[in-house]
Amino acid sequence: MSEFWLISAPGDKTNLQAWERMNTVTSKSNLSSNSKFHIPDLKVGTLDALVGLSDELGKLDSFAESVIRKIAQYIGEVMEDSKDKVQENLLANGGLKDKMKCLQIDLISYLTRFEWDMAKYPIKQPLKNISEALTKQVTQIETDLKARSAAYNNIKGNLQSLEKKTMSSYLQWQKTYESLSDMVVPRSTKMIAEDAEGGLFTVTLFRKVMDDFKAKARENRFMVREFYYDEKELKCEKEELMKLASDKKQQYGPLLRWLKVNFSEAFVAWIHVKALRVFVESVLRYGLPVNFQAMLLQPNRKSVKRLRDVLNLVFKHLDEVAAASIMDPGMDIPGLQLSNQEYYPYVYFKIDLSLLDCS
Repeated sequence: MSEFWLISAPGDKTNLQAWERMNTVTSKSNLSSNSKFHIPDLKVGTLDALVGLSDELGKLDSFAESVIRKIAQYIGEVMEDSKDKVQENLLANGGLKDKMKCLQIDLISYLTRFEWDMAKYPIKQPLKNISEALTKQVTQIETDLKARSAAYNNIKGNLQSLEKKTMSSYLQWQKTYESLSDMVVPRSTKMIAEDAEGGLFTVTLFRKVMDDFKAKARENRFMVREFYYDEKELKCEKEELMKLASDKKQQYGPLLRWLKVNFSEAFVAWIHVKALRVFVESVLRYGLPVNFQAMLLQPNRKSVKRLRDVLNLVFKHLDEVAAASIMDPGMDIPGLQLSNQEYYPYVYFKIDLSLLDCS
C-alpha cells in the first residue's frame, strides 16, 4: 500500500515501551511494516501558541499536499507517458548523512528513513518560524509552477491547434466523403496540396447542401475551411508550426528538470509539516515535559481494519472515552463530538503517497 499512518504515543524514559508494544503486536500478525519516525527536540513555546499553530499546520498540510499532487500530475502531462514511468521520476532528496546527502531516493525510502533537515529548518528557532518558512517555500513553488506551466501550455496549445488544421486521414476521407451529404459528386475529390502533417483536398457538391456537408465533415473530424491558395500564407503557417515544435522541444528539458527538483523540495517540506504536526499534537495531547515516540506504519492492504482494532486495544488507556466510541460507533456519549475516522486514543495522521491517483 502507498498509505502510511504516522502515530505517536507517550513513552517512558527511553521511549522503548510504546514502540515495543506496538511493534510486537502488529509485526507478529503481519498487520503492518513499522519504523520509528525521528523528530528532533523542537522548541515547545507556550501551550496557547501550540493551539493556534495546530490549526495553521492543518491548513499548511493540506496546501502542501495539493501542491505536490499538482506537480506530480503535471509531470505526467509534460512527459506524456505512462503512470508507472512518471512514478519513477517522483523522487526526494535523500536527507542521508555525509556523502549520501544529495542522493535522490524513492518516496517510501525517504519517508521510512526520515531525518530532519537541520540546515533548512533550524530547530533552535520557534515552531511558528519553521511553519512560516515552510509556508513561504511551498507558496513560492506553487507560484512558479503556475507561471512555468502557463508558458509551456501556451506553446503546446498553439502547436496542437496548428496541427489540427492540417490533420486528416486520407483513407477515411476517401471512404466517407461521398456519403457525408446528398448531392456530392462521386469521385470528385482531389488532393491539391500536401506536407508532412497532412493533405488538402477539394470536393464538388451542390451549393444548397454545403452547410450540411460541412457539419457532417466536422462530426467525422475533418477540418473544413474556405480555401484560397496563397503560397506565402502556407509557407508562413508551416514555418510557425516548425517554430512552435522547436520551442516546445527546447522548453521540455528545463521544465522537466525544474518539476523534478521542486517536486522533491515540496515533498520534503510536506513531510516536515507532518513531523511538526505530530510534535505539536503530541505535546498538546500528552503534556509536558515532551516525551513521546513517533512511529510510522505501512498497513497491510488486507489488514487495515484489524490493525486499527489492535492499535485501539494497545493504546485505549490513553483516552478511554475515544476508544469506547471507536469500538461502538453508535454509542451516544454526551458532550463528546469526535470524528471516528480521524480521532483515536493516539495521535494519528495519514500520509498517502499515491500522488497520481487523485487530481
